[in-house]
Amino acid sequence: MVNGKDQVSSPLAEAMLEIGGESLEAMTTILADLGDDLANRRPSLDGANSPYAIVFHCVGMLEHWAGSVIGGESIPRDRDAEFIATGPVDELIHRVGEVRSRLPSWVDIAVSEGIRDRSAQGSTRGNAATATPEWVLLHIQRELAQHLGQLELTRDVLTQA
Repeated sequence: MVNGKDQVSSPLAEAMLEIGGESLEAMTTILADLGDDLANRRPSLDGANSPYAIVFHCVGMLEHWAGSVIGGESIPRDRDAEFIATGPVDELIHRVGEVRSRLPSWVDIAVSEGIRDRSAQGSTRGNAATATPEWVLLHIQRELAQHLGQLELTRDVLTQA
């Protein structure tokens, strides 16, 4: 239920939540399958990230674009630290669940009100000062899809070594 309604307020919001949810579900499944050891390993490729770091980054990206920019919540972000993050898989899966549970209200804000905080800082991409809510939602989808593919390839490299 979002804002007292039984459904999200638009087809765009429904699509965003369904497709984004599929990406997040796939990410948590991969993390769980890998376990703590493999999820925290970096492949031996220049600039590669661990599966844990990839998903941790996606949580930070969602908190920034959906929570801070759209929702106006001023969620602190250390983007550089996201790419070196390590920890227990269960804790990260829990964080993904938390951000996923908040996503419907943020998406509803995007489609019903627009952007609440155009001054939010924490991204190297895009400009919240001029972005439309639709751009932000599509940017989030692009990031989730891109990083899911990166996660799948990283898993494949780590499990075939």
